[in-house]
Amino acid sequence: MSTPARASLLDLDPSLAAALPAEQRELARTRLLASTRRLEEGEWRPGCTAPPGHLGFLLIAGMVGRELEVGRGQGLELLLPGDVLRPAQEDSSSFSIACWRVLQTAELAELDPSLAVRLGRFPHLVEALMARVMQRSRSLAAYAAIASVRGLDERLLTLFWHLAERHGSFTADGVVLPLPLTHQILAELVGARRPSVSVSLGRLARQGRAVRVEAGWLLERQLPPELAGDR
Repeated sequence: MSTPARASLLDLDPSLAAALPAEQRELARTRLLASTRRLEEGEWRPGCTAPPGHLGFLLIAGMVGRELEVGRGQGLELLLPGDVLRPAQEDSSSFSIACWRVLQTAELAELDPSLAVRLGRFPHLVEALMARVMQRSRSLAAYAAIASVRGLDERLLTLFWHLAERHGSFTADGVVLPLPLTHQILAELVGARRPSVSVSLGRLARQGRAVRVEAGWLLERQLPPELAGDR
């Protein structure tokens, strides 16, 4: 982990500014300075303790994975820009083991106790961060539902479109998902073996439904009918 630097929280995550009334934005920009850290790819050992009032970290850029082993099973939670992490708060289950892995060089903003105090002056931002926490919680429920989808092709498509709802962008060619998701990462996310995922992705690519591109992944322009259900 690199030496901490400091920057305005609103400059690090401009979407937070939209949660504030216009007249409060400049004050918040100057008051809410956060320490930032850069994490290189590989295992991350963030430590298991934090001082009282420490809210965790806000992921500014990159990808971080939280790997969890439960008995003989294992899974991966994908953390992306905008997510709030609290690595010091772990499961108490004696039969689970969690570890952190930086999947793409990441930048974190530390929500330390002093910043937490200053955030208290801006309840709109507190609400926005709480919304991020709830969004992560609901995303976990979505991952669990995706894992139960029958058929690997449809399971992968459902995962891609779940991620695209938050991180995708529409272009003339389709929906671009700018995430460097490898076959191995996708396999861990959908609970499948990597060779099977590679075969499935080959089919989806030939059909033009999910194609690997330089920016990440390119999806078809509209939600597939089988994913839309009866809505």
